[in-house]
This record gives sequence, structure tokens and C-alpha cells, in this order.
Amino acid sequence: MTETDVVQHVRRHLETQFPKECGHCKRSYTSLHDFLLHTKHLGPVMPYDAEAGDWRPTHPLGIMTFANCECHNTLVLTSKGMPLPLLWQLLLWARIETLKRQLTPTALLTELRERMCREVLSAPTPHSATPAAPPAQPAAPEPTP
Repeated sequence: MTETDVVQHVRRHLETQFPKECGHCKRSYTSLHDFLLHTKHLGPVMPYDAEAGDWRPTHPLGIMTFANCECHNTLVLTSKGMPLPLLWQLLLWARIETLKRQLTPTALLTELRERMCREVLSAPTPHSATPAAPPAQPAAPEPTP
């Protein structure tokens, strides 16, 4: 598995968590792009199992990233609901990479979050796409003699 594969798997999983509503101000975040554009990261990514040395959890605590809504309420995106075999593959990749890069699991996953955010925010969205050209007007009927 490559870093690009990991980012794609995590992104697909996180995109399933939308729409997401702030419990305080009731703002609805319609997509991951909308969420990243209008919230502010709150600290590093927290890979609870990996930090505890459990790289193959049978009952995962999970991986969480926190962000502040514009109203300052704390929101969370998690690995909850990710199929266990996929989570194990991602954690195995992370374990190998932490050793190669000499990083903690938290530092590695925070770097991945930053990469994913750059990719999500630089991708075109339906709202930023160039509008389609208006349909051609039908030709006026020719005058009859």
C-alpha cells in the first residue's frame, strides 16, 4: 500500500460522514470539502490504538481528528465504521512508515491529514466548476411566402 492509497482510503471513509451538522449552531457541512473550508483543525490527529501500541485492535478506540466549527464548537471525524480489515491494513502501513520516517503515529497521521486537506481543497467542487454554456436558442421560423 502506498501513501496515495492510504490517503484515498481515508478520504473515501471520511466522505461518508457527510452531511454533518454542528450540534451547537446547527450549521450543516455538506461535504468534506465544505467541512475543511469552514472549520479549523484543533490539534493533531489522534490514533488512539496505535499510540497505545495496539496495531491490530479487535475493538478499536479509533482514529480521530478534531476541528472547530465557526461557532467554536468542537466537531470530530473518526475511523468509526471503517471495516476492521481495512483499518488493520492502514495501521500496518502506518507502523512501517513510523519506523522508516522515525515519527510517532500522531505525527505521521497529522502529516497525512495535511496532505489530504490540500488535495480536497484544491480539487474542483460543483460550486467552483465553470458553469455550462446556456442551451442554444432554437432558430426563428422562416417567414412563409
